[in-house]
Order: sequence, then structure tokens, then C-alpha cells
Amino acid sequence: MVKMRADKWIWGVLCFILLPVCLLVVGQTVCAEESAGRVLFISSYSYAWDTVQSQIEGLRDGIGPNVVLDYEFMDTKRVNDEESLRLFHDSLKYRMEHVEPYDAVILGDDAALLFAMEYQEELFDGIPLIFEGVNDDELAALAAENPYITGIIEKLSVEKNIELGLSINPGAKRVVAVLDDTITGEAERQRFYSNEDKFPNLIFSEINASELPTSRLRQAMRSVSQDSILIYVVMAEDANGKQYTNQEALELLASLAKVPVLRMVEGGIGTGVLGGNVVSMYESGRLAAQMAMDIIDGADIAEMEVVMDSPNVYWVDAQVMDKFGISRSVLPEGATIYNESVSFFQRYKAVLVPGIIVLVVLVVLILGFGVDNLRRRKLLDQLESARKTIETASQHDFLTGISNRSKFMSDLTQLIDEKVPCTVIMLDIDDFKHINDSMGHTAGDEALQQVAQRMKEMESQILTPYRYAGDEFIMILRSSQGKIVEKTAYQCRQIFTKPFVLNKTKTKICGSIGIASYPKDTEDMEELVIYADAAMYQVKKNGKNDFAFYQKGMKGEA
Repeated sequence: MVKMRADKWIWGVLCFILLPVCLLVVGQTVCAEESAGRVLFISSYSYAWDTVQSQIEGLRDGIGPNVVLDYEFMDTKRVNDEESLRLFHDSLKYRMEHVEPYDAVILGDDAALLFAMEYQEELFDGIPLIFEGVNDDELAALAAENPYITGIIEKLSVEKNIELGLSINPGAKRVVAVLDDTITGEAERQRFYSNEDKFPNLIFSEINASELPTSRLRQAMRSVSQDSILIYVVMAEDANGKQYTNQEALELLASLAKVPVLRMVEGGIGTGVLGGNVVSMYESGRLAAQMAMDIIDGADIAEMEVVMDSPNVYWVDAQVMDKFGISRSVLPEGATIYNESVSFFQRYKAVLVPGIIVLVVLVVLILGFGVDNLRRRKLLDQLESARKTIETASQHDFLTGISNRSKFMSDLTQLIDEKVPCTVIMLDIDDFKHINDSMGHTAGDEALQQVAQRMKEMESQILTPYRYAGDEFIMILRSSQGKIVEKTAYQCRQIFTKPFVLNKTKTKICGSIGIASYPKDTEDMEELVIYADAAMYQVKKNGKNDFAFYQKGMKGEA
């Protein structure tokens, strides 16, 4: 009994000694996992600005694990006056006085760098500052003289984009820039006109959104002549005070301009603009994040030189190239082509290869047995049948089996040429990208096939379904009578009432539907499709999973 009590006493003493040591080790481990550093990103704009989203994506990919990344937005594109600057200053000052110190601050675009330089001693004393997205060379050079500031220069290459424009349109006589009077606009205006001596055969002019009311701004965009190279720089607000995000400005310009729109920043490509030699805002953010990580790991910012090579790449939209008939051969080597469609042969390889083999065999047979008229006639019949098979394949979508975009354009052209009243119904699967990302592309293909099958079940003598592009479908209703159109619209909405089976799992899928009629809404075939798409887009903005008839004023109206 005495020995057992002695053992318990010894174990108690050991626990008393070792417990604090264990708690200290565990505590240090937990603290190490909680945070490996703190970085603040101050953007000149708001998160809604598309280039900011690209910058943040690059920051997240460049920042290390367990590093805290905070965000502050100056929103200077919408409000840029002394009062807004004071409010931002006071708000940021309060936050920085109540949070743990930052190891580095990343400054996105010119306004953020100017702000940080003005209040460096008050707000950022001793904190390394890293700028990116700054296109004012003099400002960047001045900032680089400060031992606590470094960064990545942004150079929007007007010269390279004009050269690309001349490759596309060798007969161009003028170059037009779309810009405004913001800080970015003023800086890029100087850079734009500094290229006049390099291109003496071109007339340089601009569309200044800050000086034009909305109606005149739209007219100016429509009036850009075919012999022009059109470059979008920035358009945050017009003379009426109407504000635009980059995406809204680009969509408006692309819908009105008669020539391809060149863009010098990667954001917005895919909204109808061609693209060009663009600054990769993603890469700028990633490089800035890597600099911050080097500082956290012990590097001295005073020894980190400013990166003078702007992260520029050639990036163009294949659909816009096809729209304007631009050959791939005019693109610089290494250009990235966005939205590139699968070639005709790749798309219909499963049908074409057997068809070609059949044709070759038939030709050989025809040559070998040309003397026999009856056999020749039979072989010719088989050849015609093979030709029809290939022709039918070229007019149908390989995945869903319904008619494709080419057949849709052919049928709609014929109806309008014959002045037959008709209605275009545009249908788009809501959040289709989420289906692909969360369930896989096989599930996405199943969703497309099942939607097409339900549309095919609606097919009649006056209603034909087509796959238009990606997750977009379209129908031609050979009528513009209000009751018939409305009834068909409700039937289209019923496509999404029953659940779909994806990867053997019942799943709810929704869709947005836009409707435009000929000749009620327009007598132009291209506008008819644009108006149906605009109505569908309105549904998406209003909450999705419904249908809408086109009305004047909807986004996309030419």
C-alpha cells in the first residue's frame, strides 16, 4: 500500500513538471499555424471592377499558406473627391490602429500608390509597400526612390495594339481611343498621343466619355468608321453622370461598334471585344504577392528593384475573330486564343471518317466497275446517300443530336428573306459552370443532352429547337402571334420544372429564356438574335429561371 502511494506521488510530480512544457510546445505550434504573416491589399477601385478581380485572383495564388490577406477598396472610379478620400483615410486609420501590424501592403493602381505615398509616415511607417497596376512612369520612378517602396510597372502597349490593328486592317487610316478624364484616362491619353510620330499615316482621335452625354456617346461609338482601329482604354462615367463598370462599357462598345474592339488589359475579353496585347492583371497580382512573401521570409525591400517588364501577353477572342472574318495568321506567335471552337473535322470526326472511307471505297468501286451501268447506278445511289449523311451531320450538334447553329442561321435567314413572321426564343442553363465545376464535365454533358431531349419533345411543324453555343439553346417559332408565343414561352419554362438526372443523381436545373419576334421587334436578322439574348440577359439580372419578352432599352440594344 505504501509503495503504491509512493508511485502515485512520483507520477504526480512528473505531470506537474511536464504539463507546462507540453502546453508551451502545443501553444507555439498552434500560434505558428494561425498566421505566417499579414498582407494588406489596397485597391484604387472596387471589387466590381473586373481588373481588380483578376488582381485578387493572382494575389491569392501568389500568397503563401497561413498568410492573412486583407482587402480595402478606395472605389475611385465611382467617387473621387476630397471627402471620399478623407472618409477612406479615416476608416483605414481606425482599422490599422485596431488590428495586428501588417508585414507588407500591396497597392493596386495609381490612386492607391498616391494615397500611400501621401500618408506613408502616418499610416504605413516602416511597412514595405509594393505597387502593381501603375501605368504612370513618373509616379513609379518617384516611388521607387523611397527605400520602403517597390513594385511592378504596368505598360499598356498602344504601339503593339496599333500594329496588331494594322495587321487586321492594313487599309486603316485612323486610330480611335475610348477613354475618360479619370487618373487612368489622363495617363493613358498622354501615352496614346505619344505614338503619333511612330504612325504618321494614321490620324489619332478619341471618344472622351467624360465630355459626352449618354446619347451622344452611343452615337460616337456607332460612328467609328470601317477604316479605323478602335482601342478601348477606360470609361468609368459619361457626361450625364452615368457610371459604367468595365464589363458594361465593353459590352456597350462591342454591341455598337462596326469594327473589332482592341483591349489593353485582360479583363473583359469574352464580352464581345477582340482583345490584343494586354497587361495580365492576374500576373501583376501574383508577382506582387511573391514580393510580399519574400519580405515575410526576410528579404530587404530596399534591395528589391522595380520590375520594369510589364507582364503583357497577346490574348484574343476567337468568336470575335470569326465574326469579323479575321485570319489566325495575322496573330503574333504565341498568342492565346480564347473561346476557340473545335474544328469541323474534330467535331464530326466520328461521322466524317467512316463517311470518307465509304466515299473512297465507292470511288474505287465506280472506277473498277464503270462498264456495268446498273452497278454504276447503284454505286452512285450509295454515294449520294453517303453525301446526304455527311451533309446531315454538318447541320446537327454531335453531343445533343439536335440541329446546330449553322442550321439555325440558315433557317432563320430563309424565313426572313421570305418575310414569314417568326419568333426567336433564346434559352440558357443557369449556373452551368457550377454544374461542370461541382459535378464534372460528364454531368454537364448530361445536362445539355437532357435539355435538348426535352426541347426535341416540343418540336412541331412550327417549332424547331437548335443548340446555339455552349449551354445556350435557341428555338424558331414560325409565328409572332401573341397568344401562340406566350403559350410556347410557358412550355419552354416547363422544361426545367422536372428534376434532371446527372451522375445518377436527381438535380434541380434552372434556365433563363429571352424572346424576340420578327417583324414586331425588328426586321433585321442579327438584331433579332441580339434582342432575344438581351431579354434572356435581363432575366438573369432579375433572378434567373424565368422568361422575358424583348423591350426597348434592354441591355444589348443597338
